[in-house]
Amino acid sequence: MGKRIGNKNEAQHRGKAERKQIKAANIAREAVKKEIAKGRYVNAVKGAAKSDTSHGYA
Repeated sequence: MGKRIGNKNEAQHRGKAERKQIKAANIAREAVKKEIAKGRYVNAVKGAAKSDTSHGYA
């Protein structure tokens, strides 16, 4: 749910611009995660785990 302010959730008190900005940031964050994951498994042999132990995080 979200942090509560009295009887309302914090998200209900955000303005449209702020909600739009948060959504854009979440989409961008997810795109970065997808690219990292895609890079890990590109050219990987099916059914075989990659021997590299690094996770590719910056």
